[in-house]
Amino acid sequence: VQLQASGGGLVQAGGSLRLSCRPSRGLISSYRMAWYRQAPGEQREEVASISSGGDTNYADSVKCRFTISRDNAKSMVYLQMNSLSPEDTAVYFCVRRGARDYWGKGTQVTVSS
Repeated sequence: VQLQASGGGLVQAGGSLRLSCRPSRGLISSYRMAWYRQAPGEQREEVASISSGGDTNYADSVKCRFTISRDNAKSMVYLQMNSLSPEDTAVYFCVRRGARDYWGKGTQVTVSS
C-alpha cells in the first residue's frame, strides 16, 4: 500500500495550504491516520493524527493552526494548515497506522518569510 500525498508547495508566511492523502489501494476507514513531517537536519515528528472514529491529536506546535480530517467514503485524509510560518517548512508524510504502518513518499512544504 502506498500513501499518495499531495498539496505541498511554496507559500508565504501567514498563508495556508491543504494537504491531501489517499492510499494506492484499499480503504482507510478502519485505521488511524497521521501526518508526520521532517525538516532538514531534524527528526521526523508527528504533526497530527485522527482515529477511525474521528478523534484527533495535534503536536503542540501546530494546535489551533492545523486541522486533520478524513473522508472515509473517499478514502481521503486531509491536513489544513493555516498561519504557516517558516518553521513549518518540511517534507510532510501521510501514514496509515496499524499492525504495520504504511508511509507515503511525502510532499514538500516550504514557507518563505
